[in-house]
Amino acid sequence: MPSFDTVSELDMHEVTNAIDQAKRELGNRWDMKNVETDIVLEKERVVFSAEVEFQLDQLIDMLRMAFAKRSLDVRSLHRADDGKAGKLVKRFYDIKQGIDQDTAKKMVKMVKEAKMKAQVSIQGDKVRVTAKKRDDLQQVMRLFKESEQIEVPLQFDNFRD
Repeated sequence: MPSFDTVSELDMHEVTNAIDQAKRELGNRWDMKNVETDIVLEKERVVFSAEVEFQLDQLIDMLRMAFAKRSLDVRSLHRADDGKAGKLVKRFYDIKQGIDQDTAKKMVKMVKEAKMKAQVSIQGDKVRVTAKKRDDLQQVMRLFKESEQIEVPLQFDNFRD
């Protein structure tokens, strides 16, 4: 039976490259010269630090542009909290990967409500879809892509025919 897995993952190497690209752009900007700013990746968290809130917003925009250039989905960045260390203001963003249980249940419910000829099962942070025909699987993919209820970036992998 044909099947595929629906996942929400980021290539952490590409995330590192996007942060490096944003740092290079930071070095080229004249409005950021002689200003203490930085973007750091700490495992599953990105830390922005600057002297003023406005500069933090600029750093975040630069990283979002770098994400877009590298085909990374910005929806995987979730604002965590703010902090202050000396004269620097810090803002933390968590990198979310995997499909949480609530979203997975929404996906199962969507397929059942659409009355598609496919079985959906939750397997940890993945959602597996199985059907008799490949066309049914493609309809489910289309349903997931076009849905506004799903707020995490989705990828489809492990396609078996």
